[in-house]
Amino acid sequence: MSQMTAVNVIRIEKGKGQEVAARFEKPKAVHTFEGFVRMEVWMKEDVEDHDELHICTTWEDEKYFEAWRKKRAVDKAQARAIQEQNPSGQPEENPILGTELSTYLTLVQHLPAEKD
Repeated sequence: MSQMTAVNVIRIEKGKGQEVAARFEKPKAVHTFEGFVRMEVWMKEDVEDHDELHICTTWEDEKYFEAWRKKRAVDKAQARAIQEQNPSGQPEENPILGTELSTYLTLVQHLPAEKD
């Protein structure tokens, strides 16, 4: 069993990165899933034409991440079905330009030395 981290890179309209990052300030269901270790939201510096967030979730093992991912896909499909049945009329403004998900296995980790 090896820890893994999933990194979702979100490309966002320039100047809207902080606005999108604020959506992650309040914990949602991910932190309640078995095997979840932590979530961090990073903003890449010095990108000229867009903002870029990296949403990093660390898991005890890949099987826990995959279980969360499957549950999330079902939840998103249900939300889309509800939205299609009850459209609000106005399309929601979305500053997200695109996303890309990558996963990484933790091979080596160093923690701070214990102080005497």
